[in-house]
Order: sequence, then C-alpha cells, then structure tokens
Amino acid sequence: MTTIVGMSPGPVTTVPAVRRARWRSRLEGAATPARLRLLLALLILLSLAWGVLAALTADQHASAAADVVAVSEPLSLDAEQIYTSLSDADATAASAFLAGGLEPAAARQRYQADITEAAIRIEAASALVGSSAARTKLPGHLANQVSAAGSAVGDDLAMLSGQLPAYTDEVGTARADNRLGLPLGAAYLREASALLRGTLLPAASDIYTRESALLTSASAQATGLPLIVIAVLAGLGLGYVLFRSSRWLSRHTHRVVNYGLLLAALAGLVSLVWLTGAFAVGRGDLLHAQQQGSGPAQAFARAEVAALQAHADESLTLIDNTGDDDYQKDYLKLQKLLGPGPGTLLAATGSSQAAAQAQAWYQAHQALRAQDDAGNHPGAVASAQTGDAARSFARLSATLSEGIQTHQAVFASSARSGRDAFTGLAIGMIVASLVMVAGCVWGLSRRLAEYR
Repeated sequence: MTTIVGMSPGPVTTVPAVRRARWRSRLEGAATPARLRLLLALLILLSLAWGVLAALTADQHASAAADVVAVSEPLSLDAEQIYTSLSDADATAASAFLAGGLEPAAARQRYQADITEAAIRIEAASALVGSSAARTKLPGHLANQVSAAGSAVGDDLAMLSGQLPAYTDEVGTARADNRLGLPLGAAYLREASALLRGTLLPAASDIYTRESALLTSASAQATGLPLIVIAVLAGLGLGYVLFRSSRWLSRHTHRVVNYGLLLAALAGLVSLVWLTGAFAVGRGDLLHAQQQGSGPAQAFARAEVAALQAHADESLTLIDNTGDDDYQKDYLKLQKLLGPGPGTLLAATGSSQAAAQAQAWYQAHQALRAQDDAGNHPGAVASAQTGDAARSFARLSATLSEGIQTHQAVFASSARSGRDAFTGLAIGMIVASLVMVAGCVWGLSRRLAEYR
C-alpha cells in the first residue's frame, strides 16, 4: 500500500456521488418548467373560477335588488293604493249620502278622485304583472314564486277591473235616488258597499298580501348571506394560493417579488373588497328600506283601511236610521281591531299620536250614537258631517296617511340606494378575474422563458 506524503486527511468525494449530484441537478432543472406550467394552469383555472363565482354572486344580489325597485315595490304600492282608495271611496260615498239631496261638491270630488286613482293603479298593476313574467334572471325559487303569484294577482286584477264599474253604477243610482228623496237610494248604497267589501276589497287585499310577500322574498334574496360567504371564502382561499405560489417562486428563482403574481393578488384583493363592500352597503340599505320603510308603511296602511271601513260603518248606521244595527256592530269590531292596545293595528304603527286621535274619535262616536239613540238624528248626522266625529276622524286619517307617505318615501330612497350599490359589480368581477389571469400568465411566463 502506497501513502502519498504531504496530503492532509479529509473527506473524499467518490465518483459515483458526483455523478448522482449531477443527475439530480439535471432532473430538478428539467422538472421546474413542468411545475411552472402546472402552477400556471392551476392559477388560471382558479382565477377564472373566482371570477365566475363572484360575478354570479353579484348578479343574483343585483337582480333581486333591481326586482325590489322595478317590480315588487311598484306592485306593492299599487296594491296598497287600490286598497286604500276603494276604502276611502266607500267611506266618502256613505258620508256624502248623509247630506241628503245634492251631495257636497268636496265629497263628490274626493269620491271621483278615489275611483280614478283606483282605476289608474289597477291598470298600472296589470301592466307590471304582465312584465313580471319576463323576470327570468331571478333565482329559480323566486322566479317560480313570482310566476305563481302573478297568475293569482292577474285574476284579482281582472276581478277589480270587471267589478269596479258595477260598484260605481250602484253608487250612481243611490245618489240619483237620494237627490229625488227616494228611500230606495239607501238600499242601493248598502248594496254597493256590500259589493265593495265582499268582492273588491278582498281582491285588493289579496294582491297586497301577495305582493308584500314577494317584496319580502326579493329583499331577503338581495340581502341573503350564504352565497356571499362562499364567495368571500373562495376569494380568501385564492389569495392564499397566490401567496404560497409567490413564496415557492421566490425560493426556486431567488427573486423576491414576482410582479405578475403581485398584480394578480392586487386585482383579487380589490375585487374581494369591492364585492364585500358593495354587499355590505346594499344589504344595509335594503334592510333599512324594509325595517323603516315597507314594514311601517304596511302597518299604517292596514290601520288606515280599518279606520276608513269603520268610518263608512258610522255613516251607514246613520243612513239606516234604525239604531244600533249590524253596521254599528261592525264598527265596534273594527274599533277593537284598530286599537290602540297590545296586538292591534295602531300598536303595530308605533304612533302615539294616531292612538290618541283614535281614542278621541271613539269618544266622539259614542256621543254621536248617544244623540242618535236619544232621537236627535239630525244632531248625530251633523256630528258625522262637520262636528266632533268628523273632525276627530279627519285628524286620525291625516296622521295615518302621512305615516304611509313618510315610510314609503324612506323605502323608495333606501331601496334605490341598495340597488345602486350593486351597479357594475358583476362586470367588475369578470374584469378583475381576467386581470388576475393576465398577471399570472405574465409572471410565470417570464420564469418559464429562463429555461429555454
């Protein structure tokens, strides 16, 4: 054995070990482009999937919000106006009849205005119901609900269109007989009131109930959380994948920043913030529209209709002039329904002013009935026409009408703001996803070019 003098001992690298290192280096070098291509394909797929999901989320919320403003709100408003106009027409016709002979001009004008308003609203609602059949962009269950409700509402509107002229003819005959002093006029007026309460008002109420339910469903769809939560989680997951991809590239290419992936990450962040911000703003406005707009307006409308029907009963009792009859019993039932008190219609409005005015009207009505029962029929009629009962009811009616108008204005403003929050959101999500794809292609293509 020969020893070489002068060489210090140390680690000895064998030829096989060197060869294995060379082959490993070659294999890693050959595998890196393949990994880059796979990563690029994955990032493109995820970016496009995010764009589709975000755009779908934005489109569904935007469609539901637009439906609230364009169809559900106007239909609900039309139904409410039909309901209140017909009720006011009935009450006004009965009150005017009490005057005897030629009714007061103001009462006649108010009656005609009510009938005209109801006819206009019926026509407008019919047009909206026809257009609502084309609302194919709504989510499936909501579109089906709209279709089913539209058919029923169409039947109710046809009923209103056909029976409203019959009601006005009955009232016209009652007026003509009343001018001639014929007692048959009271019978015609009672028949007209029975037609309105038995046919027209139930149809109007059915429309109002259905459209209010659709309005609530559309608002719930526009403010629902499940889909937006999935989209946000998907966006955060994509952000994490981009972060890990950037870290991997940094380790393998020894470059701190990949500007393409940075662009993709920024586009994803902007789109995610835009989506969540628009949803938060839109949801807040739509919830405010429902809680401070349509809900209270509906409560005031129901209270006003009950008050108007009770007012008509007050006049019809005096027209019959037979004492406390069935109309007076209906008045007392409506008084109990109207309130105030727990669970009553006035309690739902939350208006202490309307509650106090209702109590004042009830007291005036009791005094009116006491006069009539004591034989002072002219005094009771005067109270219902221009006296305490008339004034106290007018104050209550004005407060309820003002409540409806105020909350309807709140609803209209907030609902439109909620709808506008989603404007351009779906297109923005698609554009952002395409920017993300472009950034990924740019960033990884530059790295792939280094292996050619």
